[in-house]
Amino acid sequence: MNNNIKNTVQLVGNAGRDVKIDAYANGNKKASLVLATNEYYTNKKGEKVKQTEWHKIIAWGKTAEEMAASIKKGSEISVHGKLSNRTYTDTTGVVRSVTEVVVNEFYMLSKKAEIQPEAVPF
Repeated sequence: MNNNIKNTVQLVGNAGRDVKIDAYANGNKKASLVLATNEYYTNKKGEKVKQTEWHKIIAWGKTAEEMAASIKKGSEISVHGKLSNRTYTDTTGVVRSVTEVVVNEFYMLSKKAEIQPEAVPF
């Protein structure tokens, strides 16, 4: 099996907010945003139901800069990358875990916000 496809993620969804850029002393930049993906199904009552999942997305360097320049809240995008799990200690001393998609490439699927995502959960 090719090692390049063992940890691969591809998502298509809408940006839940504008991209946030963090710049570091070493000159590196990190972009972060949340992506809403929607799935639709019919429940037992025959009603169409929309289920929204929220994903934390990050990118580094040139990809981060390109994302910040082109993605706005509501933009439909496709991201390709890998899953990354990390832990951190919050301000109250509680150890927390987070799973993020680290993007290595993305594609704009719409220039305007075609769908307004619901309230962003984080």
